[in-house]
Amino acid sequence: MPATLPEERPLPAAPPRVDPVPSDEQCRLLWDAYGMLQNIREHSELVACVATALAEAAARAGLPVNVAEVRAAALLHDLAKTYTIRHGGNHCQLGGAWVQEITGNPALAQGVACHVSWPEAVDIRANFLPLVLIYSDKRVKHNQVVTLESRFDDLLVRYGKTEYIRERIRESFQQAEAIERALAQTLDMNLHESTFGCGGLVE
Repeated sequence: MPATLPEERPLPAAPPRVDPVPSDEQCRLLWDAYGMLQNIREHSELVACVATALAEAAARAGLPVNVAEVRAAALLHDLAKTYTIRHGGNHCQLGGAWVQEITGNPALAQGVACHVSWPEAVDIRANFLPLVLIYSDKRVKHNQVVTLESRFDDLLVRYGKTEYIRERIRESFQQAEAIERALAQTLDMNLHESTFGCGGLVE
């Protein structure tokens, strides 16, 4: 059932002060300030769980990964989603701009701005944060960990209204598969049906 929108709330005149790498508590204060819908909060929590597990695995494998930064980016990746549901616009671009303004952290802002697609080659070591954010988001359907196939089947049903949109979704699926292969090889993990300790896999 689609979520109902709460009473209209204006954007905060001055968002809460947060660190360049916000804590979980600070991220949730930003959710409150921007009136984030409950279902988007639940989705963001689970995306953060997956992204954090992958970042910790990357750190163990010797990659120069800031786990707290990856987690904060995941918690904030849909910061603008509620606003764009109400008013239109691109939630990635708007969210990236908000996160840059609030945190002054370009790595976080890039991750939020690029969490749907990545415009360059898939290089896990060079661009871990945005790529793991794309992958983690694509492994979570609403508030459940699923396979990439299940997530993209749902996207096609919900958003594939035109052939152009369906083709973009297929391209996004191919990129997500490429990220999964690259992550699995780099981290020496079987990711396809992993739950990352974030709940049972749902098909």
